[in-house]
Amino acid sequence: MAAAERRAFAHKINRTVAAEVRKQVSRERSGSPHSSRRCSSSLGVPLTEVVEPLDFEDVLQSRPPEAEPGPLRDLVEFPADDLELLLQPRECRTTEPGIPEDEKLDAQVRTAVEMYAEDWVIIHRRYQYLSTAYSPITTETQRERQKGLPRQVFEQDTSGDERSGPEDLDDSRRGSGSPEDTPRSSGASSIFDLRNLTADSLLPSLLERAAPEDVDRHNEALRRQHRPPALLTLYLAPDEDEAVERCSRPEPPREHFGQRILVKCLSLKFEIEIEPIFGILALYDVREKKKISENFYFDLNSDSMKGLLRAHGTHPAISTLARSAIFSVTYPSPDIFLVIKLEKVLQQGDISECCEPYMVMKEVDAAKNKEKLEKLRLAAEQFCTRLGRYRMPFAWTAVHLANIVSSAGQLDRDLDSEGERRPAWTDRRRRGPQDRASSGDDACSFSGFRPATLTVTNFFKQEAERLSDEDLFKFLADMRRPSSLLRRLRPVTAQLKIDISPAPENPHFCLSPELLHIKPYPDPRGRPTKEILEFPAREVYSPHTSYRNLLYVYPHSLNFSSRQGSVRNLAVRVQYMTGEDPSQALPAIFGKSSCSEFTREAFTPVVYHNKSPEFYEEFKLRLPACVTGNHHLLFTFYHVSCQPRPGTALETPVGFTWIPLLQHGRLRTGPFCLPVSVDQPPPSYSVLTPDVALPGMRWVDGHKGVFSVELTAVSSVHPQDPHLDKFFTLVHVLEEGAFPFRLRDAVLSEGNVEQELRASLAALRLASPEPLVAFSHHVLDKLVRLVVRPPIISGQIVNLGRGAFEAMAHVVSLVHRSLEAAQDAHGHCPQLAAYIHYAFRLPGTEPSLPSGAPPVTVQAATLARGSGRPASLYLARSKSISSSNPDLAVAPGSVDDEVSRILASKLLHEELALQWVVSSSAVREAILQHAWFFFQLMVKSMALHLLLGQRLDTPRKLRFPGRFLDDITALVGSVGLEIITRVHKDVELAERLNASLAFFFSDLLSLVDRGFIFNLVRGHYKQVATRLQSSPNPAALLTLRMEFTRILCSHEHYVTLNLPCCPLSPPASPSPSVSSTTSQSSTFSSQAPDPKVTSMFELSGPFRQQHFLSGLLLTELALALDPEAEGASLLHKKAISAVHSLLCSHDTDPRYTEATVKARVAELYLPLLSIARDTLPRLHDFAEVPGQRSRLASMLDSDTEGEGDISGTINPSVAMAIAGGPLAPGSRASISQGPSTASRAGCALSAESSRTLLACVLWVLKNAEPALLQRWATDLTLPQLGRLLDLLYLCLAAFEYKGKKAFERINSLTFKKSLDMKARLEEAILGTIGARQEMVRRSRERSPFGNPENVRWRKSITHWKQTSDRVDKTKDEMEHEALVEGNLATEASLVVLDTLEIIVQTVMLSEARESVLGAVLKVVLYSLGSAQSALFLQHGLATQRALVSKFPELLFEEDTELCADLCLRLLRHCGSRISTIRTHASASLYLLMRQNFEIGHNFARVKMQVTMSLSSLVGTTQNFSEEHLRRSLKTILTYAEEDVGLRDSTFAEQVQDLMFNLHMILTDTVKMKEHQEDPEMLIDLMYRIARGYQGSPDLRLTWLQNMAGKHAELGNHAEAAQCMVHAAALVAEYLALLEDRRHLPVGCVSFQNISSNVLEESAISDDILSPDEEGFCSGKHFTELGLVGLLEEAAAYFTMGGLYEAVNEVYKNLIPILEAHRDYKRLAVVHGKLQEAFTKIMHQSSGWERVFGTYFRVGFYGARFGDLDEQEFVYKEPSITKLAEISHRLEEFYTERFGDDVVEIIKDSNPVDKSKLDSQKAYIQITYVEPYFDTYELKDRVTYFDRNYGLRTFLFCTPFTPDGRAHGELPEQHKRKTLLSTDHAFPYIKTRIRVCHREETVLTPVEVAIEDMQKKTRELAFATEQDPPDAKMLQMVLQGSVGPTVNQGPLEVAQVFLAEIPEDPKLFRHHNKLRLCFKDFCKKCEDALRKNKALIGQDQKEYHRELERNYCRLREALQPLLTQRLPQLLAPAPPGLRNSLNRASFRKADL
Repeated sequence: MAAAERRAFAHKINRTVAAEVRKQVSRERSGSPHSSRRCSSSLGVPLTEVVEPLDFEDVLQSRPPEAEPGPLRDLVEFPADDLELLLQPRECRTTEPGIPEDEKLDAQVRTAVEMYAEDWVIIHRRYQYLSTAYSPITTETQRERQKGLPRQVFEQDTSGDERSGPEDLDDSRRGSGSPEDTPRSSGASSIFDLRNLTADSLLPSLLERAAPEDVDRHNEALRRQHRPPALLTLYLAPDEDEAVERCSRPEPPREHFGQRILVKCLSLKFEIEIEPIFGILALYDVREKKKISENFYFDLNSDSMKGLLRAHGTHPAISTLARSAIFSVTYPSPDIFLVIKLEKVLQQGDISECCEPYMVMKEVDAAKNKEKLEKLRLAAEQFCTRLGRYRMPFAWTAVHLANIVSSAGQLDRDLDSEGERRPAWTDRRRRGPQDRASSGDDACSFSGFRPATLTVTNFFKQEAERLSDEDLFKFLADMRRPSSLLRRLRPVTAQLKIDISPAPENPHFCLSPELLHIKPYPDPRGRPTKEILEFPAREVYSPHTSYRNLLYVYPHSLNFSSRQGSVRNLAVRVQYMTGEDPSQALPAIFGKSSCSEFTREAFTPVVYHNKSPEFYEEFKLRLPACVTGNHHLLFTFYHVSCQPRPGTALETPVGFTWIPLLQHGRLRTGPFCLPVSVDQPPPSYSVLTPDVALPGMRWVDGHKGVFSVELTAVSSVHPQDPHLDKFFTLVHVLEEGAFPFRLRDAVLSEGNVEQELRASLAALRLASPEPLVAFSHHVLDKLVRLVVRPPIISGQIVNLGRGAFEAMAHVVSLVHRSLEAAQDAHGHCPQLAAYIHYAFRLPGTEPSLPSGAPPVTVQAATLARGSGRPASLYLARSKSISSSNPDLAVAPGSVDDEVSRILASKLLHEELALQWVVSSSAVREAILQHAWFFFQLMVKSMALHLLLGQRLDTPRKLRFPGRFLDDITALVGSVGLEIITRVHKDVELAERLNASLAFFFSDLLSLVDRGFIFNLVRGHYKQVATRLQSSPNPAALLTLRMEFTRILCSHEHYVTLNLPCCPLSPPASPSPSVSSTTSQSSTFSSQAPDPKVTSMFELSGPFRQQHFLSGLLLTELALALDPEAEGASLLHKKAISAVHSLLCSHDTDPRYTEATVKARVAELYLPLLSIARDTLPRLHDFAEVPGQRSRLASMLDSDTEGEGDISGTINPSVAMAIAGGPLAPGSRASISQGPSTASRAGCALSAESSRTLLACVLWVLKNAEPALLQRWATDLTLPQLGRLLDLLYLCLAAFEYKGKKAFERINSLTFKKSLDMKARLEEAILGTIGARQEMVRRSRERSPFGNPENVRWRKSITHWKQTSDRVDKTKDEMEHEALVEGNLATEASLVVLDTLEIIVQTVMLSEARESVLGAVLKVVLYSLGSAQSALFLQHGLATQRALVSKFPELLFEEDTELCADLCLRLLRHCGSRISTIRTHASASLYLLMRQNFEIGHNFARVKMQVTMSLSSLVGTTQNFSEEHLRRSLKTILTYAEEDVGLRDSTFAEQVQDLMFNLHMILTDTVKMKEHQEDPEMLIDLMYRIARGYQGSPDLRLTWLQNMAGKHAELGNHAEAAQCMVHAAALVAEYLALLEDRRHLPVGCVSFQNISSNVLEESAISDDILSPDEEGFCSGKHFTELGLVGLLEEAAAYFTMGGLYEAVNEVYKNLIPILEAHRDYKRLAVVHGKLQEAFTKIMHQSSGWERVFGTYFRVGFYGARFGDLDEQEFVYKEPSITKLAEISHRLEEFYTERFGDDVVEIIKDSNPVDKSKLDSQKAYIQITYVEPYFDTYELKDRVTYFDRNYGLRTFLFCTPFTPDGRAHGELPEQHKRKTLLSTDHAFPYIKTRIRVCHREETVLTPVEVAIEDMQKKTRELAFATEQDPPDAKMLQMVLQGSVGPTVNQGPLEVAQVFLAEIPEDPKLFRHHNKLRLCFKDFCKKCEDALRKNKALIGQDQKEYHRELERNYCRLREALQPLLTQRLPQLLAPAPPGLRNSLNRASFRKADL
């Protein structure tokens, strides 16, 4: 709001006694605002230290919840059901559990099986979901809550709809004359118009006179209606980036899956159908060279084909009929192929022979090949019957998955035709090398592609020598090459149709890899889909969650080349044997397709006639739960005879070998190369390996390894890692106590088992990561058990706590490292977090609850299951006997081994804390890296301990033993120290540790003594504070502390933890609420402040002690905002965001919806008000004034301490002297003010942070108890109150509504342009303008935001954060945003209004009432002036009326500026398009007049101000609606007529006069509206209005300023400057009348040097103006300060216009004033600007750099122009405007007004004959004119500037001939010279000035010739004398002078005019003059030639000679003409003859 806020309260001429001033100043001086906050003595404990918290539990005991009334009861203590234990059944994917039940299991398997069946044990904090950590407030949730908001009506949103009023169209056609001389529209008609209007509705009880208290009460009740309950729901969601407390419950452990693909095999069709064909599908990764899935077997044969195998088939199990499979891919890559292999029944002949028919025969030739086919069918039938159980390899193909996925991803594929596809390698796109290199993970995704059906047509026959996987990978790699070798092979043609699509979420009819039914499985008879087990390409780290025990057997090759006998068609049989008897083969092998589910034996396919075959077979086996030493795989090798020969068996065994499955208790897996025995193995062979050469056995190839096979296990029972195996084995041995025990080669006895176990614990860190993660739950469970239940060996308790703890640290570390990529924001590993949350339980305590359990809810499901295990009740009870705390001993029932075991048991949390505290440095490092895990483990252990031991009813202080709490204290201390020391070395670790510690504290607050935790927090803070002093980078530490506090405060019972219900210090009354507000209002000055209330609003000791967490948070905020704080901007954001996030959560918390409860919650944040108030100078300034912040505080606080006045006004003391006012208009230092103040001011807050902080302040003001706020306001000192009002002012500015159009308009260029202009102007002016001007300017710009600064913040905040993607916002989103913004703006303003009402009540009876109320009124005025909704304006105007009625002296006795501002705002609202706003505004305006009248029986002041306000509104607001304003005027008239109380006075009459006067101004406005597009006409109108106010200086000044604004907008800076000079002259004139001061200008005369026009301002004579009359010249501009401001603005405009010389003249008047005030700072600035101006003048001396303007004469002819008809003007156009441009502009403009074909431009400059013109048309004549100076004038006008400033006379020339043509032969060529004089000198306050005088001179042909020759001669002289010389220019001029010219060259001129002596003696003189001109011309030519000769080089010699020859010819031709003499010339001239070139010759009558 410009300088308005900077003023003291009296800039008017009042006479305050000096003593009073001194008294006032000294009183205010005491309340200095900036005592540093860090060590303010009033706070007791400095903010940098943490106060000692109250003993929480004691306080609660002394004040139980029952003491509180109703809703507050729940705030006192945590709810009883806060913690509960849930047993959640583990999710099982399959309908059957799939866990072995019947067999006798060994310990390890039993543990695993039990573990996979256990329920999850979950500690549930019932209310945790209300914490910000678990239910964050995001933009989405905010949007949800914003539904159902009412739409607020805003003026700027409605304005666009009705822009063109009814009077817009017709009037503009009428054309309007020059307004200069037309009289103002007649009063009579306007009175008539006004009388006939209809008024708006009247406010019912407005004219009644009610008591102020009743009015206030009524207003308040209205304000309280329909308010949104939650303010922050309307604001942005808290910043996501800062939400360090955010966490989510871990997902329950689940089986791992990659991206899942569903493959359906639809049909397989060959050209000929003669035999069954079987398919195998699997995935292969070429890059990893790995098969990445198990096989899927499918059978698509017709029933007839299947029938061929009837002899061999059992009834097929439904699971083997699957035709679709789901593959999982964890690491998708472009190198994955789906490989399809086909097999057929074994037959005689090698693969090529068998494939031949398929390759040769075609389906179309079936008839032709009938016989052949029949033969083949018969053969096939025989083979099927005989060899049906054997298979042979047939053909294969592959599909490149990446192609399917990528092309299926393209949406333009047409799948209607079933997307028939070529085989994978033909439709491959060309791949660039970068494709191939891209990393597999990101290059390709197999989820979310469009399903594709493809038909594979080409298969390759299998080659007997190349069946292995290695060969397959080579083929696949080759397939990807463009020139694939495979393409050259002849394919086996077939059609295999398969569907590939992403697998659905929960597919029906699905079988797991173990063939269990996966839910949902609606009908067991449905054809199933199989889930295919993945063999991931790389490690997958995922804990096992279900039982799985599978073994895969891969025979690779067999070498029987040295085996004698008939061994050619070799088949390998596999069996799983549990003993050596053939009957002990287990049905453990999974069937393939169309067979039984499990079989006892399986064969590999046979390669015909091959002694060393290769295999690609995969056998899948189900391992029994308990594998013993006898279990082995038996391989039998058979020779199969394909041809039936008599006496030859079908199969002959030719070799045997086996693999024992257990070795040292471990499952044997991996590759084997086995020797093969020729003989049957001997008895008890199974415990040995075949490598042992048994006696008497024959071996193939001399016992060499000839059979290569590989075993792979996928098991969640067998870890397959030596370290894990050993660990589990040892633990189980100890549990079973089965000694002695054999481990590998050693025998373990009780003596050495402990040592082995310790070694094994230490070796766990060497385990390989994948199995370690897979078995992490088992390992951790065992380690916990070792800690809690130390094993008893030989009756001795072996304490393995330390070893187990260290092992745990290493295991956690390894798991973390493996899963690094999956960590969450806090560095937690989700798998470990899930382990703690779901799986971890205290060993031995079965959480099915004992009968006497407290009311802990357990899900019904768990109770129903009735677990078969005992409920170990005694264990749960006996947990209280703690090894670390014997005090709690309970007498045991019986002393036996079990009890000694119980005695040995320990509590996990106690043990963890102890071990952590005493751990060695190496282990500690590992623990610190993952401290969160141990913290969470302790917390769950403690919670389980409390819940299972029914200790929740125990008082918190007794729940845990002292020793444990001591350990916790030590632990927290050491972790805290680590955080502090590591913050500079390893920030990431420090951040993680910091968060872990904070979460630990937060969790403990739900379990242990809260006072104890608060003391721990305090200890931690002390540690940090100590370190801060020496820290090299305190900001990092502060950031950590801030985050720590934020996490701590995110506890779901944060409010309860702050003891919200206990009063601070023990008070006299039981509650701090105020009983009676009226008794309080007097305390403002008379009583001492109430310390209790003060301490609630400050960060006082008592406050921080009781509201401990809130105190911490606000202290952090206060320290971050401290001016001396380090790393400020980052911390500002963090601290403010933390508070914002908490307040948001209170707003959405269902526990705090009641107002009384919310008021209590708000009490926790009251110091926020003081913090924000003290931070005021550094908040972003949202209001419109650059460089000036604390507007109101400065008014109430004279504490400027010689900072000088920063913001452009005069030094405060001087201003005080000038104004004679009681207070200096000083303003607080602003940030931008150079180093001295900046160091004090600290770092400014960003706009975003400032706005959020203000939103929080508004939240507190909205929700706090009003009575409490009132008592607080009572105790504030004046400066503090001032800053509070400033804060409210800033709140209004920050949340001002921007309007729906703001989005669209922000980018418009016009807006940028006007902003840029304005920015430059503001930069140029140090001072600023007044509140009213600022309104005017803002309305003029109509930009969406006020000024450049604002644009900066607005772009960066609110919804402009997303401006970049604004395009993507839908219309609905934009609508919604506008709706929310509107509601926020309204609610923010209403909260401010509520607060202002409280302040007003507080200060009613105080001494400093006036100054405070003035400041309050300013805030109210600002709120009424900003964009507000109709709803707010109703309340705002009601408050304004109440204020004025209670304190009329505010407006009518003191500062007029307030009255002026109020009138302007009311008038603007009277013109609103929204009727409710008009209704209230008219009421306010009427009451204002009535009030003024009642005080002094006239309302001159209001009259004056209203008239001025209307003038400024009219002059500057484009979308101003006069029809609505007229209705308001009528409404006011109606009030006056109906007001009974004032019937007898002249009031109604005066109101009527005023209304009619305003109505006339409006009528002018209509005209201005018409000319909105015609800047000249508009300015003329404004000029006329301004002239009409010649007798009313205030109004004239207003209009001059309006004109300046308009000019500035149009870019006419010189004219804008002139307006300001005129305004300054007007003020100077007035000041000169008032008193004679030597340093002031003597009226307008002093400004003559700037402009001669300025004298018109002196027309005001003493009798017109009596300075003392009420209301006259009372504006703030009519002061010395005002004059300074105007002059500075003038100088700024002159600078922008490049008129630097005028700047000097302006400052000549300004400098004496500044010198008189000794304002050296300002003088320095002024002289700096002068230096700049003079420098620029020097640099731009030639003038070409500055082009000041181009002038045109414009004449208007035709009745259409009305008053303009036959008027001539000189137009000043921007520099370098071409004639065509202005011509086009005017023609276009008037065509638009009058219609097409009406306007004509007269093309010549000849005098216009009106009679020849068409009366229906409008003619415009435009001529270019040049400034003209008499010879005497040129002596003074030396510089380029002089010749372009103060111009009144202009010249243009018109050539003509007597016969009417423009140009003719030399003897008849005449010329007319026209001189025009204007009314005023350019530049003036307008850009067009009327021509007032015109004279013409006609030159005869000889005179024209003389002028031409003189011009030529001058050009020659100039070119010759130029320095430095310019050869080109010289030659050009010479060529034109001496070159042989044809027409009208010098020679021709001489021949025409000098050949003969004229007959008329009058022409002798001309003849002679022309002759002399020629002589001079020849002389100059000669000089020029001489000069040219000196300049040219060799190459131009010839050219020069040619010039010389031409010159000689010319001179010779002229010689005779120049020598003849005129005898008469010697005689004296006759007396009547005068020089015709003088102005008088041939003159036409003056116009």
